Amino acid sequence: MSDNQQCAIYGGQAVIEGVMFAGQKVHVTAVRRKDNEIQFLEVPKKEIPWVQTLKKIPFIRGIVGIIESSAKGAQHLNFSAEVFAGEDGEAKQEEKESLTGRLTMILGVAVVGVLSFIFGKFIFTLVPPTIEQLLFGGLFTNQIGHNLLEGLIKIILLVAYIYFISLTPMIKRLFQYHGAEHKVISAYEAGLELTVANVQKFNTLHYRCGSSFIVFTVLVGVVIYSFFQYDSFVERIVQRLILLPVVIGVSYEVLRFTNNLREVPVLKYLGYPGLWLQLLTTKEPDDSQVEVSIASFNRMRELDRQASNV
Repeated sequence: MSDNQQCAIYGGQAVIEGVMFAGQKVHVTAVRRKDNEIQFLEVPKKEIPWVQTLKKIPFIRGIVGIIESSAKGAQHLNFSAEVFAGEDGEAKQEEKESLTGRLTMILGVAVVGVLSFIFGKFIFTLVPPTIEQLLFGGLFTNQIGHNLLEGLIKIILLVAYIYFISLTPMIKRLFQYHGAEHKVISAYEAGLELTVANVQKFNTLHYRCGSSFIVFTVLVGVVIYSFFQYDSFVERIVQRLILLPVVIGVSYEVLRFTNNLREVPVLKYLGYPGLWLQLLTTKEPDDSQVEVSIASFNRMRELDRQASNV
């Protein structure tokens, strides 16, 4: 692998029956159709100068990147849902009968995808302190104790939510594609040829995963909240909302930091909380799912090279 390739950092996300990869010049989604063929969505990246400037500023870049990723992800998720629903008007009766199942899956995917962003993050920010106040409001005089309990409640709610939706067959398949995405990136970063056999040698966990980011928002939040005092429950809630961008920005930097340390003995354990959550959000993919992930990655790389040579 060339130095240029070694410097390239790629990310992606699982979609319904497929995988999206974000390249330097293009986003590509590959989805397995009902006829077993692989269909692609190719969306060139449109760089906005002021957005690119913001993405170079520490603590700000995380917030901008997350908003951008959410918007891009929604577009590709919608594409995968349309392919999953049936191509060219085929299987209409089957689609009608499975409408409830599809809507349940799409809703589950959407909630997982935005859990720490935008509306989902507001819900996740407001509910735990409310529960903590109702159950343990008079337990501590020290607010740090309440902050720790709030963080624990967040983790419990997060793990419980992901665990229960992962029990449904459709969400399990989504998490398998999530695992396939990680395996392909790991194989690429190891410099191996992207064959199904090579990719399947890797595990489903990866330090840069968004699941890790969700965990860091909880842990970082506990630390940041401890620097601010509040005199009432309302003030506590308002404070959490105001500090939300700070928590997101710092959490993103922590995620980057732990990823840089993943080969350093002892320090690599800083990223383990995120990897533990990935034990729930990723599942072992089968060979056909890995094939889709490889197809998406290779197509993205091909289009990136073509755009770079123009």
